[in-house]
Amino acid sequence: MPPHLQLAFAHSARFAARAAAALAALVLLLSATVAQAQNKPLKPVTIALGTQVVNVTYPWLTLPIALGYWKDEGYDVKIVTTGGSLQGIQQMVAGGVDFAQINSTGLIQANTENNVAVRGLMGTGVIDWGVGVPQDSPVKTVADLKGKKIGIFSLGTGGMPLLKGYLRANGVNPDTDVQIIATGAGAPALEAMRAGRVQALMFWGSALTGFQNAGANMRILFDPTWRSLPDFTFAAMQKTIDADPAMVEAIARGAAKATLFAQTDPECARQIHWKHFPGAKPTGADEATLAKWDLALLQTQLQTMADAQTMNGGKLIGSMSPAAYGRMQDAMLKDGLIKRTLPPESMLYLKPGFVEAINRFDRNAVIEAAKACKGL
Repeated sequence: MPPHLQLAFAHSARFAARAAAALAALVLLLSATVAQAQNKPLKPVTIALGTQVVNVTYPWLTLPIALGYWKDEGYDVKIVTTGGSLQGIQQMVAGGVDFAQINSTGLIQANTENNVAVRGLMGTGVIDWGVGVPQDSPVKTVADLKGKKIGIFSLGTGGMPLLKGYLRANGVNPDTDVQIIATGAGAPALEAMRAGRVQALMFWGSALTGFQNAGANMRILFDPTWRSLPDFTFAAMQKTIDADPAMVEAIARGAAKATLFAQTDPECARQIHWKHFPGAKPTGADEATLAKWDLALLQTQLQTMADAQTMNGGKLIGSMSPAAYGRMQDAMLKDGLIKRTLPPESMLYLKPGFVEAINRFDRNAVIEAAKACKGL
């Protein structure tokens, strides 16, 4: 071989050796980084939910735990139950929880009446509350509730201001003309009505469906305007957002993925919930009947979530319309539930790109996983 070719070959060989060594070092570095990330302890996160039993109707909060969505983002999420929106907000203020699922009334009152910097992160429902009365009850209209006892989950729930405003708008003084009693949810509430301790039950949509599942033949009274107003809202304190915006985005993204999963295959979502949260599985009937009842509950909740998505623009999961929250605030002011208003934008986390970021995941992969019921 000519000398100049020998020299070129030697240079080439040395270059290849250096490149191979560099590549090997890079692979080792990446492997160490991945291993370090895998071994990194998960950051604990706590979400307050205003209910006594975490049943199948909260898929955006339960499925991310069951399917590992939040774990994949680096978080160990725990749900704690509270007596309603007020308690959830109080726990956020005290630093006991990082997030809370609250009613829009609680969000608005916290900001306007108490100067508490609670911020809506995701819109997850419209107002689907109603007043259920037995089908054979003499109560035909809201005005007929005068002199009656009305059961509600708790006196701290976001349904309280709704009920009071509804009564007041129909000529019934909620403070003197009726008695509002905390009954809890589920069987105790239904038993209170069957025993005559209350003559009506003010509850959210899936709870009313649950009463009907249990054999209660009910007539539901509600204000038609409620269905075009925001209610259930996933929220955090402004200080939490400022302290760890990446965590807030990751938790919201997991909730958005789970929403799509449940929308794609509700029955699979129901099965996964039963498997991963066996304590929340209902009792009192055969398995097929229980499955039918829980699926009916979930379908009611999914309809509320779909209505919220439409109300908020119809495109991105979790988006919030300031105009919709403004309508809610105006209605509360009219009903005397608040004394002043604020720009609705000030109560919502509307950072440009946030809702797009929480929807930035492989939608097709989630849809296919739901159809194949992966995670069961």
